[in-house]
Amino acid sequence: MVVATGKSILNGIAIGKIKIYKAPVYDIYEGIVEDIEREVERFNEAIEKAIADQSVLYEKALKDAGEESAAIFEAHQMMLEDEDLQDSTREIITEQKRGAEYATKTAFDNYAQMFAEMDDPYMQARSADLIDIEATVLDFLLGNDTSSMQGTEPSILVAEDLAPSETVKLDKSLLLGMITREGSANSHTAILARSMNLPSLIQCKEIDDSWDGKLAIIDGYNSCVYIEPTKELLKTLTAKHDEDVRKLALLEELKGKPSTTLDGTSVHIYANIGGPSDLGFVNENDAEGVGLFRSEFVYLNSKEEPTEEQQFAAYKRVVETLAPKQVIIRTCDIGADKTIDYMNLDKEENPALGFRAIRICLTRKDFFKKQLRALLRASAYGNMGIMFPMIISKWELMEAKALLKECEDELKAEGHKIGKYELGIMIETPAAVLCADDLAEECDFFSLGTNDLTQYTCAIDRQNAKLERFSDTHHPAVLKSIQMTIDAGHRHGTWVGICGELGADPTLTETFLRMGVDELSVNPKSVLPLRKIVRSVDLSKPEA
Repeated sequence: MVVATGKSILNGIAIGKIKIYKAPVYDIYEGIVEDIEREVERFNEAIEKAIADQSVLYEKALKDAGEESAAIFEAHQMMLEDEDLQDSTREIITEQKRGAEYATKTAFDNYAQMFAEMDDPYMQARSADLIDIEATVLDFLLGNDTSSMQGTEPSILVAEDLAPSETVKLDKSLLLGMITREGSANSHTAILARSMNLPSLIQCKEIDDSWDGKLAIIDGYNSCVYIEPTKELLKTLTAKHDEDVRKLALLEELKGKPSTTLDGTSVHIYANIGGPSDLGFVNENDAEGVGLFRSEFVYLNSKEEPTEEQQFAAYKRVVETLAPKQVIIRTCDIGADKTIDYMNLDKEENPALGFRAIRICLTRKDFFKKQLRALLRASAYGNMGIMFPMIISKWELMEAKALLKECEDELKAEGHKIGKYELGIMIETPAAVLCADDLAEECDFFSLGTNDLTQYTCAIDRQNAKLERFSDTHHPAVLKSIQMTIDAGHRHGTWVGICGELGADPTLTETFLRMGVDELSVNPKSVLPLRKIVRSVDLSKPEA
């Protein structure tokens, strides 16, 4: 038996034979070509096919992994449509008299290198996206068939690394788990693996070609893989796998039951979603509502600024579909790691600390008012909450509220019906925590964005994989900030929820309940496991 270690990105057990995946080798002619027009034509055809391919991958990712994961392929499509990138490739063909394959590799590699050398970690990560779409174009140029990378039997796929497009192309019915030598916990591939509920290991440096075809067990709980396990270990981990399956079945029995502790304390368990396509996950996992609906999808899915009507249609569909459940929609949180070309945002040295979210909205008020009007109109069709992100001062909240009131007055004058709605803000900075008493006087609810709160409290860039060992989501300062926010909210009759990833951390559920949290909003798949924990807690007894 061989034991290899890595970094687990999903707790779980996968048992099956190893299938080693080798990325295609591109045999590219580097000499001079005669028929320049034909090479340009070949490149144009490959680009068109690659763009169409991203649309197919988007739909598949949407079905298998949800809106947030599918957005990767919309970004890829926009990159492929970039005129500068296309012109650069054609110029290599026409000026250097080189083949379409050589020109594609050279131009795309140059762009990837440019991104890799940028200071912004988000932009650095786009380098991998360039390499991914480069491979797609080259596959079409060379006629490579990537459909058989898995073989025909269910297996654990092992690779150096997997690009997002490669991951989504996988036949989920044949995929038991994944192991890669490279990768990070925040990579697109890791996100996709988690969304597809696949036990997976990354950064497994001991991968060996000799594993191909051998029986293996991924033990996500202990971050390792066993190659040719002993009979005793196989028996033990098969039992663990079967136990996980049984637990999943038992969770189904919790549907329709209240999220109430043994001593009678109730908490709302809501879901975080990234777009209308995730609505099915809310009801499928019996979430009581939506605690964070990321409205960025409206902007990211459009090549130009979406109109009020486009936004209204999207928001109306969501609140109407889930009524009477509450849907809390976060207003535009563009900036930092979410950039959009048509917004024409300047490059910043510290984008996470820069022009983003409410700061953009309060600076571009006409832009903001389109969204506010659309939200208010949609409020007539369901149970809505409107939430402002990145509020750090009372004056920002008051200015945003004044704009909301202005829009409300305009709409009423125009004859539009407006429903009842709650107004809240995200608490995601130490400044907001320390001003929470003042802020609570002006809103109905707080929602703690623990991802950013941890980042800003601990001065840790959450996009930087090198800092993973320094990032402590359970840092005492973060937990104290959460308690301070809950206390401040309750002093003023403002309910307080958590919508960051800590909300789904089972080791903190009882702690949050004892703190007095009113709502936990999590990934839809975490709703029932969280409800199970809540129903097992007895707050009348001392915490264990």
